[in-house]
Amino acid sequence: MRDRPVDLDEQQIQSALTDWGVHAAVLSHVPLGFGDHHWSATDTSGRRWFLTLADLEHKAFLGADPDTVLHRLGAAMDTTAHLHDEGGLGFVVAPLRSAGGETVQRIGERYALSVFPYTNGTPGAFGQTLSSERRAQVLDALARLHGRTPPRTIRATPPELAGAERLAELTADPEKVGDQGPFAALTAELLAGQRTVLLGRLAEFGRRAAEADTSRAVTTHGEPHPGNLLWREAGPLLVDWDTVGLAVPERDLWLVTDDPDELARYAEATGHVPDPALLALYRLRWDLQDVVEFVDWFAAPHRRGPDTEQAWRDLGTILHRLGR
Repeated sequence: MRDRPVDLDEQQIQSALTDWGVHAAVLSHVPLGFGDHHWSATDTSGRRWFLTLADLEHKAFLGADPDTVLHRLGAAMDTTAHLHDEGGLGFVVAPLRSAGGETVQRIGERYALSVFPYTNGTPGAFGQTLSSERRAQVLDALARLHGRTPPRTIRATPPELAGAERLAELTADPEKVGDQGPFAALTAELLAGQRTVLLGRLAEFGRRAAEADTSRAVTTHGEPHPGNLLWREAGPLLVDWDTVGLAVPERDLWLVTDDPDELARYAEATGHVPDPALLALYRLRWDLQDVVEFVDWFAAPHRRGPDTEQAWRDLGTILHRLGR
């Protein structure tokens, strides 16, 4: 996120870092990504760390309340640490464990901290088009990930759409969005104008998900798009593992390519031929999940800033795409 959280004292982060043995001399906010807040920390010896602060009130894909989100986020970070430490997957950028063995520590009622080693590399960007060579490298990494035995901490992530009922309710009656911030009325107006399209696509997703063959379940990252890749000479590293889950391989693959010739490389490595129907299902789910999260955001107390302005633009773009 580009905005700093207004209800957090950075001293709380510095205090929590001591559980990882990190005594921060410098703490710098990093305006990066979309969803979590980030800082870099430099300790008294000059060593650097990368910090992720999750907002437990805005992770609908992990749960409807902060306590559930915290529990599932902890399981996701434990899974990630296992994949790196015991699974031998060096491309997994995993959180470090505190002195008490935790990968996540709650800060106040709303936030949760994870600590990562500072990793050098060239970051990708969401929406970036990768070269065919780089797509092949990502497919190779996913083939290795999907071939690992799922850790016991991993959560099943079937293709159901978290928050679909709430979105359908607000779309059918946009006045229920309320008026708790600058984008609330605009969101209600947008939903009213796109009611037929959005309710139709929600119904379509429900039918597709009910018909999908999800019997093949592997460890998936969930969002291996270019913005979650860090490039080194040897290949990509994968970051942002809060979406890790047990699911069909197509949950990851559609974000890399839908070209049958390129996917043949993955099929040769794993023995699994990707299903075009599942690739399409997860493509639709991606857009609908973003709509769920943006509408939830604007139906709750919010303020104008770079992040909400970007979310508003993205919401309009996605709804336009869904209507095509």
